[in-house]
Amino acid sequence: MQNSFSRRQFVQSSAVAAAAAASGVVPSLMGVAQANAEAIPASGKFSPLNLGLASYTFRNFTRAELIGFMKQLNIAALNAKDVKDHLPMDPALEAKALADYAAAGIKLHAAGTIAFPKDDDDDIRAKFEYAKRAGIRVIVAGDPAPTTLPRIEKFVREYDIRIAIHNHGPEDKLYPSPFDVLRAVRDLDPRMGCCIDVGHAARAGTNLVEAIHAAGPRLYDMHVKDLTSFASKESQVPVGEGILPFREMFEALIKIEYTGFIDLEYEIYPDNPMPGVIESFAFMRGVLDGMGYLTHA
Repeated sequence: MQNSFSRRQFVQSSAVAAAAAASGVVPSLMGVAQANAEAIPASGKFSPLNLGLASYTFRNFTRAELIGFMKQLNIAALNAKDVKDHLPMDPALEAKALADYAAAGIKLHAAGTIAFPKDDDDDIRAKFEYAKRAGIRVIVAGDPAPTTLPRIEKFVREYDIRIAIHNHGPEDKLYPSPFDVLRAVRDLDPRMGCCIDVGHAARAGTNLVEAIHAAGPRLYDMHVKDLTSFASKESQVPVGEGILPFREMFEALIKIEYTGFIDLEYEIYPDNPMPGVIESFAFMRGVLDGMGYLTHA
């Protein structure tokens, strides 16, 4: 399925709904914006939502190449991962990476996903020290065992660094959806919350708009992608060519006064992701334009 709508046409109507109609797939769990919704006149205000990039998108490319791609994209906000040489765990190598990002004007706002496989102080402290050295305030955590969460909470309080547990869809035995994360952290420090991965959450049957509202102040990061089928992990496409309700999600994020980042995590075509990444950022900026906001595009 290809979205034939131009950026200007999106401003006049909802390309999200058009993409769903073009695919012949109508989402049953989460609605899309109405096909004939009119754009809101520009308010003169910059978007209250921040677009960023998950470095995993460029996992087959070096840090220098990643920086070059980010300059082309006009994106300066990075969720960095210890993949390739993007943000190594080794302190000396991490320091070199941080210097390179600073020289390029790139700011790191999150690290991860980071695994917490051990219920062990030394292992957990090492992850928090890694984030502290980078000046990062959010650790995106991959599947920490519920029994480990009280120990992680101790370090959240000591370091004042937030934990955003990433949901991984129906294959995830611990946290298929953001609601599973919220149940796990509801009695813990409020700095322990969610990174909603919208593609994985949708495949788990999650209403994304409801999940955003439910997470509220415990939503610390977003990983975004798009799908043409809620039943298939392999149906990922550039953002705007699928059926996820981006305008409705953005409206929900604005309503809860979300101050984190919307990080594109484009997982397909790892050897040549740039065309789809460009298309994805253009679409998201177009959504915001259609909502009446100025962007930095």
